[in-house]
Amino acid sequence: QVQLVESGGGSVQPGGSLRLSCEVSGDTANKYCMAWFRQVPGKGREAVAWISNQGVNSDYADSVKDRFTISRDNVKSLLYLQMSSLKPEDTARYYCAALAARSGGCLSKLSSQYSYWGQGTQVTVSS
Repeated sequence: QVQLVESGGGSVQPGGSLRLSCEVSGDTANKYCMAWFRQVPGKGREAVAWISNQGVNSDYADSVKDRFTISRDNVKSLLYLQMSSLKPEDTARYYCAALAARSGGCLSKLSSQYSYWGQGTQVTVSS
């Protein structure tokens, strides 16, 4: 059973930066594609960035492209989201999620395909 624990959230002014981390335990991290999602009250979860199990491939939502960077360190069992040029509309609770790798690839932005979720970390962007 995979456990995911996010950290690194907080309050930041517009234009600032934050780095989120997600610790993977309970299984080998490189067996899973992973992603960051975010959610604001009253709305569904939005995929922000997603990365393949070995970290070779990744992709981003248009709203964060060129501002956010997803990466992973499978030796340390950590997933990261470096967020720069933050905007008030980036305010949300951010979740990491894991999807078991399969032969056809597992890179996905669909929340319904992810089996494992962390409890989230709050990011607030405000002046």
